[in-house]
Amino acid sequence: MAGDTSPGITIPTPSRPSWLRRLLHLSLIGLDLAMLVMAFFAGYIARLVLPFFSIPDKIPVFERYLPTMALHITLVMVLLYFSRLYHLPRAITRLDHLRKIVGTITVASLMAWGLQELLFKGTDLHVDYPRSMFFYVWVFSAVMVGVGRELYQSVRLRLRRRGMERDNLLLVGTGKIAREITGKIKERPELGYNIVGVVVSSKIKTRGNVMGYPIIGTYEDLPLLIDAHEVEQVIIALPDAQRAEMVDLITLCQRGRVDIKIYPDMFSYMAGDLNVDDLGGTPLITVRDIALRGWRLSLKRALDMLGSFFGLIFLSPLLLLTAIIIRLESKGPAFYTQLRMGLDGRPFEMVKFRTMRQDAEAHGPGWTVENDPRVTRLGSLMRRTNWDEIPQLINVLVGDMSLVGPRPERPVYVLKFRERIPRYMERHREKAGMTGWAQVNGLRGDTSIPQRTSYDLWYVENWSLWLDIKIILRTVIQMVMRRDKNAY
Repeated sequence: MAGDTSPGITIPTPSRPSWLRRLLHLSLIGLDLAMLVMAFFAGYIARLVLPFFSIPDKIPVFERYLPTMALHITLVMVLLYFSRLYHLPRAITRLDHLRKIVGTITVASLMAWGLQELLFKGTDLHVDYPRSMFFYVWVFSAVMVGVGRELYQSVRLRLRRRGMERDNLLLVGTGKIAREITGKIKERPELGYNIVGVVVSSKIKTRGNVMGYPIIGTYEDLPLLIDAHEVEQVIIALPDAQRAEMVDLITLCQRGRVDIKIYPDMFSYMAGDLNVDDLGGTPLITVRDIALRGWRLSLKRALDMLGSFFGLIFLSPLLLLTAIIIRLESKGPAFYTQLRMGLDGRPFEMVKFRTMRQDAEAHGPGWTVENDPRVTRLGSLMRRTNWDEIPQLINVLVGDMSLVGPRPERPVYVLKFRERIPRYMERHREKAGMTGWAQVNGLRGDTSIPQRTSYDLWYVENWSLWLDIKIILRTVIQMVMRRDKNAY
């Protein structure tokens, strides 16, 4: 189709948001407004009936709180807008979305509580706004806006799965990265992309396809292709492109309302998170900075100790029952210890429930495969739910592991991976984890080791307490509900 981009081609006006998209945006605003009105009314009623605070003998009628409600709702919606919660990233998880909502509503609620005294005191609009009612309004606002957003996202997902409310996307490049990107877009229709085609260098043949999407032109055709196909998103998947070539591509893509995204080059991957520092006025680029050190290590260790201690106590009846069933099903011990490599490359004995026959490695260690005949029936069930990993809470309690971190590998595999995967050993700068950033993103079992390594390194260099909590919550949800790995 590259030949179609001739001077005689009819080029339509670049696309604007469709009526459906405008309707969805307006419906989200209306839904938030409705939920906040109901939340404020629910907070008013809760103060009258819930015994968590003292129930007042007399309370002003609800109409007296209308000015306060208007102030509260206005501040919440304004802060939601400035927090970009009406312009959500496509791949935001439910947990990140909920955290932003709760944080924004908390700030807005506190502002409304203070401003209503400042603005209304001494006027006919003033009414007592007690702490109990403030608390209920805050809780109901967060819950109901969160529920409303979940309903909105479910409707939007259904529309996108039916091919509606999608952005036309043009992909630049045909290599491994381009194939990975197209694969992810195919797997996740909720991202809302419609790939119209692929653009390649004029040095490459202009026929063929990438993962089923046709090659429709060369770099020089980008301006015409963007207009002709009403493209709204361009992804440049050329990690090895030279700087001059990348600048030229970006210049060619700068048409109207087109968003441009670039896959980072290998230096960005190797360097990790880049930061600009200075030395007496001389700028320096920090290419390696460990996020988890100092007081953060103590905070993470405290979370590990509390989580593992209460986890073992709470789950002890189920752990005992599992051990008994394992012994009844097959000969051998209920628990299985295996040498793994942890912090700073030091080996430790990792504890798991035994999921294979006792003689599973009689002929040496082997990588687990799908439908592995060595796995017992109960072992298969435990592997699907990751229940066999729960005894590692013991490793966490004694300090060999953490609740969250890169998954530990056996020394025999580490020796192989370190030779062919850049920066592989840097994942051992932190304690191994029961779960990790790679695992909650679907990279467990027989999956790409280089890809897992890149996720592990990102975790090491971007650690935060919220990131650990989010990974733990996503792990629990995925274990219990067996839901889409990207949903949370």
